[in-house]
Amino acid sequence: MKPRHKKLLAITVGVAVLGIVVALVLNAFSSNLVFFFSPTEVVQGKAPKDRAFRIGGLVEMGSVQRSADGMTLRFKVTDTAESIAVTYQGVLPDLFKEGKGAVAEGRMGADGLFTASTVLAKHDENYMPPEAASAIEQAQKAKATLKE
Repeated sequence: MKPRHKKLLAITVGVAVLGIVVALVLNAFSSNLVFFFSPTEVVQGKAPKDRAFRIGGLVEMGSVQRSADGMTLRFKVTDTAESIAVTYQGVLPDLFKEGKGAVAEGRMGADGLFTASTVLAKHDENYMPPEAASAIEQAQKAKATLKE
């Protein structure tokens, strides 16, 4: 084999391997991609029927119902225009409350009930963990002491 043919073969094999790697990465990325939809978008049929997605909004006041086992919960998520019934089995986050924001990840059933595998409680953008607030406060006090 001539050196020119060896070089051409190496380039061809390299491009083929690179193409396979890119295809595998893109396939893994698309299968793990989870989109967010509002209740209105779900009612309008914009949400996927065959894969998991996230739905978010406010937990509707008076909609939270716990079953006898204490682990199964049913509630409604609303964007003030539409509401979607959600069922979840598991432990809820501490910040989960009626009238507060929540995001549920799961699948929409044929019966129109969203079955969540994960529920996340949202907090407002002004929230700061107590440790971080304390550290900032101490840093500001130290800075003020140095200026004096």
